[in-house]
Amino acid sequence: MERTVGGNGLFYPILGFASCVTFIYLSFGDLMLNNEKEPKFGFVERNGTQFMLDGSAFYINGWNSYWLMDHAADEYTKPRVRAMLQAGAKMGLTVCRTWAFNDGAYNALQSSPGRFNEHVFKALDHVIAEARQHGVRLLLSLVNNLQAYGGKTQYVKWAWEEGIGLSASNDSFFFDPSIRSYFKTYIKTVLTRRNTITGIEYRNDPTIFAWELINEPRCMSDASGDTLQDWIEEMSAFVKSIDKNHLLTVGLEGFYGPKTPKSLTMNPEEWASRLGADFIRNSKISYVDFASVHIYPDHWFHEEGIDEKIKFVSKWMLSHIEDGDRELKKPVMFTEFGLSNLNKDYQPSQRDRFYKTIYDVIHKSAKKNRAGAGALVWQFFVGGMEEYNDDFGIVPWERRPTYILITEQSCKLARIRGLNQLKGYLKDLCLEGH
Repeated sequence: MERTVGGNGLFYPILGFASCVTFIYLSFGDLMLNNEKEPKFGFVERNGTQFMLDGSAFYINGWNSYWLMDHAADEYTKPRVRAMLQAGAKMGLTVCRTWAFNDGAYNALQSSPGRFNEHVFKALDHVIAEARQHGVRLLLSLVNNLQAYGGKTQYVKWAWEEGIGLSASNDSFFFDPSIRSYFKTYIKTVLTRRNTITGIEYRNDPTIFAWELINEPRCMSDASGDTLQDWIEEMSAFVKSIDKNHLLTVGLEGFYGPKTPKSLTMNPEEWASRLGADFIRNSKISYVDFASVHIYPDHWFHEEGIDEKIKFVSKWMLSHIEDGDRELKKPVMFTEFGLSNLNKDYQPSQRDRFYKTIYDVIHKSAKKNRAGAGALVWQFFVGGMEEYNDDFGIVPWERRPTYILITEQSCKLARIRGLNQLKGYLKDLCLEGH
């Protein structure tokens, strides 16, 4: 899904008074936490179709804040990182998905192939250290299929500029040996990075929940899916050769390929089978630990009303959970979901209904020990960040019904695990009603 990201980080609006008050509270409201010993937690593992943590099933309620590293790189915006992670922790959210890439753009982590900006790397160190302190784990994505923050377009441009690119097509990212080499260098540098704050190499840090190879991969020049499949096989094996501690996912949107019978009945429309991606085939690769799916009915359908979209969402989710149980024997995580506020007749209550539909499917799956392992909202902000918003973003505490819906889901999933297992914010949040 193409998203517009306003601004280039050079200008930021002044925070309004209300945002300031919220911001200060979120940043400094729990100073005790910062003075306590950091929470000790182990790696999330998997056993068949379930994530496991400390010997019991682990179900995830979480969110996306793609902007964390970018904001940690500038002193003016750096406090937003703590504010967001602390707010997420207070809502009982356990995983945040964010970008561990910025290729060739403003605040680039990788300024050219194999050249890294230490200042920005320290910003990523900061994000990981802050997440650790608040008991939040990170799903870190390694490159973008889209052009925002560089993406595969930037890699292709680098190879072309150096006179070694095979093709100017964006899809040469997946088959050009020089570009594959660039990306492997990137992977190795990130995974073996020693955090300057914690002293822990990323590959040894349980704060990282999992790695994601690429955000929303598509290779439309090869609708058979062979090119993308080959790339995923090579890159997933390479990640695992360096890091055997962490889980790995691809970053798929969930579309079924042309050879999968479900492509005719479950894909939103016929175009979805021609993108070079195949949910079942791509996710079956042995090095891939769990499957990822996105949910954007507004971008996939333009005529249907909210009722039809909600019906599709339930069907879409149940189909992929069934795949996890029967075909893949792996957890399935819905790593992005959003409902646009640009829809005709949009009401915030529609978004609440959309969220609740997703949360209910996950909760029912978890209660039955099925493959639906969790869901991550696209996307959360703190106040004063309007230029980073798209038509899906929210400041979650600004609308009480939405806030309650999200926190209730955290507690429903926590109760499946057993309240005696809970710690920190989650324990306080979910024991209030007992």
